[in-house]
Amino acid sequence: MNMRTFARAITIFAGCVVAAGSQATAQSTAVGSSSAAATRAPATAAVAVPTPADYVIGPEDQLSVVFWRDKDLSADVMVRPDGKISLPLLNDVQAGGLTPDQLRHSITEQAKRYVEDPTASVIVRQINSRKVFVTGEVEKPGTYPLAGPTTVLQLLATAGGLREYADKEKIVILRRDDGREVAYRFNYKEVLRQKNPAQNIELKAGDTVVVP
Repeated sequence: MNMRTFARAITIFAGCVVAAGSQATAQSTAVGSSSAAATRAPATAAVAVPTPADYVIGPEDQLSVVFWRDKDLSADVMVRPDGKISLPLLNDVQAGGLTPDQLRHSITEQAKRYVEDPTASVIVRQINSRKVFVTGEVEKPGTYPLAGPTTVLQLLATAGGLREYADKEKIVILRRDDGREVAYRFNYKEVLRQKNPAQNIELKAGDTVVVP
């Protein structure tokens, strides 16, 4: 290879390296811009679970506290075992034992020390303090929030109903009562026929419905 050809090859190679470096830099800049945009993306809107107006907040419930004009005060929080939540500026606020509306009023009053005419709302995002359980021959066994008054029949319907081979006459509700376990009989057929509607008891937090 003569010197002229060699020099031309070196020039072409250098051009390719510069082009590749420019492309990599452009890709890196694009990725960085995308990451920054993702970081700045707004949080998804809070979705409330259906709760009656008199629902009492308890430990482990997940809440969204939203200030409509003062977004820096808004927060998604979980109620601690002591019944309190932590909010920007306000620090610890008692939530356990209050309804969402009572908590909203309490937060609004406390926020008046820092902002003018605050407008807040409290959204229950997930109920974890009050649960009931259903197991056995139902379509969707598992844990269900006990947001309001719920009967055995209503829970079974929420769980998708009974499976084909469920023993409808020997369903049992297990409940801890004063430190001892109590079993309540539930005959699905009798309840549907209104033969013994008293079996369709209202469930309490911690109850387990067993469908053999």
